Amino acid sequence: MTDKKIIVQFTILTFCIAYLVSGAMIVLGQFGYSVHNWVHSLQQFGMNIPFAIYILSPAIASYIVLKKNNKITDFKEWLKTVFYAKNNLSLYLFVAAGLALYFLIHLAVSGRKEMVLPFYTFFLSLPGNLIIGGLEEAGWMYVLQPELNKKYGFVLSSVLMGIIWILWHIPLFFIPGTNHGDGLINFWMFAVQLMAFRFFNGAIYKISGKGRVFMCVLFHTMFNAASPIFGTMTITWAGTIVANAVIVLVSIVTVVVYEKKSKVPIREM
Repeated sequence: MTDKKIIVQFTILTFCIAYLVSGAMIVLGQFGYSVHNWVHSLQQFGMNIPFAIYILSPAIASYIVLKKNNKITDFKEWLKTVFYAKNNLSLYLFVAAGLALYFLIHLAVSGRKEMVLPFYTFFLSLPGNLIIGGLEEAGWMYVLQPELNKKYGFVLSSVLMGIIWILWHIPLFFIPGTNHGDGLINFWMFAVQLMAFRFFNGAIYKISGKGRVFMCVLFHTMFNAASPIFGTMTITWAGTIVANAVIVLVSIVTVVVYEKKSKVPIREM
């Protein structure tokens, strides 16, 4: 049964936090604020805290709303659910395979052959991308997308979640110093990617078992860490369409096969 109250509370709180904080950063950008300035000094690192709050808004809202509605007892329980990593090896392979498939298709269609950064930077950037990126799923996949799936089914819930995710990302294109800070030049290409990844995250969650959020956190973290290496921000429209279409198709097929094997209607999970 769908918990409409939780859906509404989580969505409103997430956007209130995200838009209020990002709005302040956009205004401060007129006076020299930039989220990348923190690398130069400890003082400027402190200036980057608002950006972290914006990115973590789904996770923050997740804990507050779940605690308020007695879905969890404390922060420790929330953390244990988010970081529950005792999953089958096949799930980790599925996440890695999805990541590899996406980038290989993207690169092949776009005609790129070289890496922008050394591959070892992937591992160095994992901790930072867990916080600035991966932990978004502690909200989207712990609360919102599973609840939408109960009411609308896998495909429609993925589309709705994709639209919500796109709207949540819009401030990134106006905050100085982000990877998207040049305005809406690459917005639609990025939106296609966001939509496709809601399908893939939904498929990961489905085959991981009810309440297994960590695999989605892991995929998001790994993707954000890998993106700068392959320079995805400069890849072509053709690569974007083909790679993301394949990801959507793989996600749908995965869920259909899983449902047939488990004999559980899609709308019930």
